Amino acid sequence: MPDFRSALAAGQVILFDGAMGTEIYQRGVFVNACFDDLCRSSPDLIRKIHEAYRSAGAHVLETNSFGANRLKLKAHGLDSEVRQLNETAARLAREVAGDELFVAGSIGPLGVRMEPFGPTSREEARHIFAEQASGLVAGGADLLSVETFSDLAELIEAVSGCQSVCDLPILAMMTVSEGGRSSYGESAVSMAKAMSEFGVDAIGINCSVGPAIMVDVVQEMASVTDLPLAAIANAGLPRDLDDRKMYMASPDYMASYARKLIKAGAQIVGGCCGTSPDHTAEMAGQIRAVAPRAATVANSPPAQPVVEVQPEPTPPVPLSEKSEWGQRLAAGLPVTSVEILPPRGSDADKMVEACRQLAAAGVHAVNVPDGARAMMRMGVIAASLLIEREAGIETVIHYCCRDRNLLGMMSDLLGSQALGLRNLLLITGDPPRMGPYPDATAVFDIDSIGLTNLVAGLNRGLDPSGHAIGGQTSFVIGVGVNPSDVDMNRELERWHWKVEAGAEFAVTQPVFDVQSLLDFLDKIDDEGTRIPIVAGIWPLTSLRNAEFLANEVPGIEIPEPIMARMRAAQERGAEFARAEGCAIAREMVTAVRDRVQGVQVSAPFGRVAYALDVFEGLDV
Repeated sequence: MPDFRSALAAGQVILFDGAMGTEIYQRGVFVNACFDDLCRSSPDLIRKIHEAYRSAGAHVLETNSFGANRLKLKAHGLDSEVRQLNETAARLAREVAGDELFVAGSIGPLGVRMEPFGPTSREEARHIFAEQASGLVAGGADLLSVETFSDLAELIEAVSGCQSVCDLPILAMMTVSEGGRSSYGESAVSMAKAMSEFGVDAIGINCSVGPAIMVDVVQEMASVTDLPLAAIANAGLPRDLDDRKMYMASPDYMASYARKLIKAGAQIVGGCCGTSPDHTAEMAGQIRAVAPRAATVANSPPAQPVVEVQPEPTPPVPLSEKSEWGQRLAAGLPVTSVEILPPRGSDADKMVEACRQLAAAGVHAVNVPDGARAMMRMGVIAASLLIEREAGIETVIHYCCRDRNLLGMMSDLLGSQALGLRNLLLITGDPPRMGPYPDATAVFDIDSIGLTNLVAGLNRGLDPSGHAIGGQTSFVIGVGVNPSDVDMNRELERWHWKVEAGAEFAVTQPVFDVQSLLDFLDKIDDEGTRIPIVAGIWPLTSLRNAEFLANEVPGIEIPEPIMARMRAAQERGAEFARAEGCAIAREMVTAVRDRVQGVQVSAPFGRVAYALDVFEGLDV
């Protein structure tokens, strides 16, 4: 059998096998198991799947290694066995393929966001992909299939990692939605152009959608590249039947579209999620007499060429023009805000009335927490809109990463822009186990640093892939900071990243240790990374409140002298304790106001009077 590059050069239509994960699940393996370890723990199961696809007529068997990278294996305690697992996966597929079929080493995404939207650097990602590829090469893979990527930047690092350890043929594939774009907003056309210049042997799309949508996408890709194209589709979109995801496209349907995909320009076809050996067998029977459409790029332009122009980023709206809050920050004027929790139910009257009191008292903004301590409350965007429209005071929206994936965040942020909400405080968020619903799932698709990068991009009119969104947002970007963090080096590192990403102001955790805040300010002043700082102030209401904050709320440190004062006051009675807590809060404001640009005072239990008492008699 010729090598894979020769087969491509000869124009041979190449049929990949079908779904590995679906077949594993159908054989009774629970989804929480490490599928990539089954080559070692249950080799006969994987071997039978490979044999079924060989019998069905596949030309290429993909290794059972899609998630066998260091980061994904770490969740199963297998991160030290990357090379062994990948080598085993390739050897097992090789045993079944023999000398007649190709073995494709399957490499999927890392499962975490890469910079600038996540903590994984490009260099680290490249090394992780190289590590996986080296194991597949050692096991006897004929080519590497780098597949199901949404982020073009991550795909580039995956290809680079593979190229750094071998010269095997590389098939690079992205996954797109029904609109023909990835979840990052990357089009198949831009991917095709980028990969055409990157030394891969074939490019394409796989997973996520069924074959019908892929026909148009393949035609678009064929108009901008003369590389061999791949289209490996799901068996339609999944439906929920009896609490199970079922793919409904029949083998006949998939086979008929395999022919259409080849006529559209695909030289490589196959099946992804939901496909089975039966689907592969039908496709094998249908594609024998079909030849892929000849490439048109080098000769003449297609009848309807696809043109994508990469936009220049739009300069961000000046801070002073974004909002009244931003105007004061830009002018160096002091700002004041009070934190008000959204209601637990749908009745917002008390919240709105409290905010009216704050507006009447001259407070500049209301800070609205987003599911603080993982408690279920009214959505922060709806609550903020009600406050601004009915109380006549600006809001600073605490927007967290816990509950939304990248797409959800994009939708929320674009909606917030349309609604006129401008001021954001971007935070990672408390994990659900801290709240009353510990079994709720957290998303944490990106962290606060990634979210800062995302919003800064939107302010320049660009989506996560650097494509124009048809206008720009004008958000004032705030971030959180903890000057009392026990790991100050880590906090400073994250601070630098946030400022570099585009943060325009910061709000601290509640200040009880003044010296820690002053030391932090000295450090960032010396480094030249200072942006407007708003000091968080919490008026303690009782000894119990102080003990709760000190012992059960991450990030808050209350020095022993303050705890001693609260204990002494509590012995005299509840009113004395509240008065002492207010006095401590005023002392904090007095001690820091010359070094910060403003204060954010919390209103414990939603009692605005507690917050206003802190401001009384102070020049802030």
